[in-house]
Amino acid sequence: MPKRKAPTEEASIETATVTKTKKAKIERRKTTTTTLHYSGTLSSGPTPVQQNIKKVFDSYRDDAVSEPDMIGTDGAMRYLSDLNVDLEDATVMAIFDLLDSPSMGEFSREGFTSGWTSASTPSNPCDTIDRQALYIKTLQSRLTSDPAYFRQVYKNAFKYAKPPNQRAIPVDDAFAYWDMFFRAGHSGIEWNTSSTKWMDLWTDFYKERVKRPVNKDLWNQVAELVKKTQEPGGEGLGWWSEDGAWPTAVDDFVAFVKEKRAVGGMDTS
Repeated sequence: MPKRKAPTEEASIETATVTKTKKAKIERRKTTTTTLHYSGTLSSGPTPVQQNIKKVFDSYRDDAVSEPDMIGTDGAMRYLSDLNVDLEDATVMAIFDLLDSPSMGEFSREGFTSGWTSASTPSNPCDTIDRQALYIKTLQSRLTSDPAYFRQVYKNAFKYAKPPNQRAIPVDDAFAYWDMFFRAGHSGIEWNTSSTKWMDLWTDFYKERVKRPVNKDLWNQVAELVKKTQEPGGEGLGWWSEDGAWPTAVDDFVAFVKEKRAVGGMDTS
């Protein structure tokens, strides 16, 4: 049977335990307070990092007098150029997603400040153009390595690709963006498999047989179509069924591919 400790010894152990627990709680409070202060949650005004981010924003405004809280098209082009971003690269859409751009080629002060504040950490603040350019490289890498992030950026791109006050993307514009997201060399996901040139097939099919502007549902489902065809065994189209909830265009595309395979007229080189 274990020997019972003396009362004074038990009291000392209890005191030490309570003191250690209190210290741990204090350290957690310090960490939480530092994080909240850094993000501006506890401070009455902008943090130094946010002030620097706003200075970057101000330097790209097109008209500081009439639109002090907006970066217009000219300023946005200068900004993207200074970030060393290719305008035909899917990374552009990742930037619009991060900064919650109100429309293509525009940035608001609120979205710009909020986006770069959320991307910042105490050790790596994104509060200068050079630091932002470095962070953009991580977004570029995520597009090709993180499927969930890629789909987020792709789906969000719909609102930038469609004309203002319209509910669909014109065909030629849709393919400009699909080429950006699904062809090699644009930081997207190349839509090819070992035996099938899917993007070429989709282009031929849609431009020859559908020819309709692309609505949001079809836009989103194309990303799912790409995912399905790239899964193990997916290019065999065994995942498709007549009872599925695919848009009609996807159903017709599957039939188109099967038809080409049946007659042996599909280039699988």
